[in-house]
Amino acid sequence: MATPFDTDIFIAGGGPAGLVAAIAARRKGFRVTVADSAHSAIDKACGEGLMPDAVEVLAGLGVSFAPEEYVPFHGIRFCGHDRAVEAAFPNGEGYGVRRTTLHRILAAKAGEAGVTLLWDSPVTGLEGQRVQMRNQSMTARFIVGADGAASAVRRWAGLDARLRDSHRFGFRRHFQVTPWTDHVEVHWASGCQIYVTPVAADQVNVALLSRSSDLRLDQALPLFPDLAQRLRGAVPASAERGSISASRRLRRACHGHVALIGDASGSVDAVTGEGLSLAFQQALALASAMELDDLGLYQAAHTRIRRRPALMADLMLLMDQRDRLRRRVFSVLSARPTLFADMLSMHVRGFSPRVLMTAAVTLGWNLLTA
Repeated sequence: MATPFDTDIFIAGGGPAGLVAAIAARRKGFRVTVADSAHSAIDKACGEGLMPDAVEVLAGLGVSFAPEEYVPFHGIRFCGHDRAVEAAFPNGEGYGVRRTTLHRILAAKAGEAGVTLLWDSPVTGLEGQRVQMRNQSMTARFIVGADGAASAVRRWAGLDARLRDSHRFGFRRHFQVTPWTDHVEVHWASGCQIYVTPVAADQVNVALLSRSSDLRLDQALPLFPDLAQRLRGAVPASAERGSISASRRLRRACHGHVALIGDASGSVDAVTGEGLSLAFQQALALASAMELDDLGLYQAAHTRIRRRPALMADLMLLMDQRDRLRRRVFSVLSARPTLFADMLSMHVRGFSPRVLMTAAVTLGWNLLTA
C-alpha cells in the first residue's frame, strides 16, 4: 500500500548524531532522509574521543574503522597539583578519531545503508509534517531534530523550554607529536581543564575548557607546566577552533511527531567526554520507539540515558569551581587508586546502587578526613 509520506523519517542535521540515528532507523526498515546545510565533512571543536560505550554502539550498527583511522585508548588519567591518577576501562577501549574522519565514515555507512543524504540543503521551516528546505519540501511520518545546540527544529516544535541552561567555552587544536600515553589525559588547574586525546600515530588533540570566552590555549598552557613541556616544539597541525560546551536540560525531548537527539535535545558539560556516546545511545532508543510508534518510550529512555553522565558532570564541575575540594579529591584518589577505577567503571558502564553507594561513601569519608 502506498505511504502518504515522502519519507518515513526526516532528520534535520547530518552530524554524527543525525547520521547514527539514520543508520539505526534504516536497520528497522524505515525510509530515512537526512538534510544538512553543509556540503563536505563537518568539523567541530571537541575532544575527539569515543568512549567504549560509543564504540560498542557503532560496532553494533556495523560501523568499523581502518587501523589508520583511529588510535585506541584504554583509560583516563587525571593530572593536577603535582599528582596523577589513572584507571583503565573495565571493558573495551575508546577510540581517538578526528572529527572529520568520523563524519566521513558515518556518512559513507549511512549512504551504504540506503539513507537519502541531502547535502547543501538547509532546513528552513516546519509546517505540520512537512519540512521546508531551500529548494524543496518533504512530508515525513517522524521528524528528528539533530541540528545541534542552537536547534531550529527545537524552536519550531515548541520544545525550547529548559529546566537548566549553563555553558562554558572550549577551544581545540591538534599538535604534531607522538602520543606519550594510551590514556586520555585530563589536566586540571583553577577554573579550566585541558584534555589530551591521541588521534593519530603522530598527533594529539589538545582541548581547553573554561568559563572564559577569552582564554585560549596559548594563554592556558603555562598553567600546566608538565603538559607545556610535552608540547614544547610541537608543530600545530590545525588552527585553533572554538565551541560552546552547554549543560542544558529540556523539559521534553519530543512532542507529537517530532523528536530531538544529540545536543539539540540537551547536553551535559564536555568535561565528561560523553557527548557522542549520549547521542549514539539516544539514536538506538529513538529507532526502537519509532518502530513501536510511541515517542513516549523515547522520552523515558532519553531521561534515563542522561542521568549518569549528568551526575558525573555535576561532580566534576564542583572540582572545577572549588580549588580546595579539587586538591582533596586528588589527594584521596592518589592514595586510593581503586576508588578512581570504581568511579570510571561507574561512568562508562552505568552504575549499580552498590558501586555508587560504596564509591560515594568512600570518597566522602576520605574527603572529610584528608
